[in-house]
Amino acid sequence: MLPPALRRPPRSPDLQGRPRGARLWWTVPLAAALLLTVGASLAIGAGHVPVADVLPGVLSPDDDSRAQLIVHELRLPRTLLGVAVGAALGLAGAVMQALTRNPLAEPGLLGVNGGAALAVVLVIGAFRVDDPLVYVWAAFAGAAGAAGLVYMIGARGRGGASPARLVLAGAAVNAVFSAMTAGVMLFAPRTFGAFRFWQVGTLGGRDVAVFLRVLPFIAAGALLALLLARPLNALGLGDDAGRALGSRPGATRALAALAVVLLCGAATAAAGPITFLGLAVPFIVRTAVGPDQRLVLPYSLLLAPVLLLGADVVGRVVAPGELETGIVTAFLGAPLFAVMVRRGRTREL
Repeated sequence: MLPPALRRPPRSPDLQGRPRGARLWWTVPLAAALLLTVGASLAIGAGHVPVADVLPGVLSPDDDSRAQLIVHELRLPRTLLGVAVGAALGLAGAVMQALTRNPLAEPGLLGVNGGAALAVVLVIGAFRVDDPLVYVWAAFAGAAGAAGLVYMIGARGRGGASPARLVLAGAAVNAVFSAMTAGVMLFAPRTFGAFRFWQVGTLGGRDVAVFLRVLPFIAAGALLALLLARPLNALGLGDDAGRALGSRPGATRALAALAVVLLCGAATAAAGPITFLGLAVPFIVRTAVGPDQRLVLPYSLLLAPVLLLGADVVGRVVAPGELETGIVTAFLGAPLFAVMVRRGRTREL
């Protein structure tokens, strides 16, 4: 039996009139765009790979074929991780904006990025570890601890964990953790050299083991987030209206925060703190389909991997070397988002 916060509340009046076709209209083009970017991620890069070698390289590579080995050993893990990380960040951003009722909120508000960065710096500086798999567990533990601390601070006092309190607590915890991270890096110069590539955010240099480590957390967080679509709709009407519709605001916020921690913590642990996606993707989706979380959440899950893999492909070919994914995402995405905010109309939550 589902917990009370996940049980289906009655439909809110402002969401009843949406036709079922609105759910399906964007699904086909988004799914097609995702398939195209996955194919581009497997085929395009510094090393030339003929199109005919892409599918064999994925399914059963020939050890004598350099192109097929490139696809199987390098590009396939990178693509799988890009799909998982992109979906996690897009979905986490949508949940975070619904949770705080702030269209400009992003997952880092819960202190996830700050906690993950501090944990990775401490592991590198204290234990001299250079293993990306260790970074995954350290970053995830730091993200979960930071989010738990933010929720404990925000939940103290009368009124519980309101959106405003969560935002303020997250900003304070992020500031403290960022200062601690900078302090450790100043006293341990070697730490900076090992940490800077993770801090920028990248899909490169990861193998299938990293993807498999974070996949259960992302899958669990995605399932929880999608089940929260109706309770988040009720929460968007306000606590009193939500209770009248049968929702439990406190339980909904706690489960939503858990979903953000699972999604953003695992994504940050695997690829570093990639910005922009969690902020812009839900904004773009709401502009197209409105504020109904039953549409915003699944469409954010589909759109974010398209943008992340697209940025990764651009980073591979735009320079003689390679630009990290986080740099390309911010460089291409931030101006586009600024234009959308200036010319578009922000949807209320």
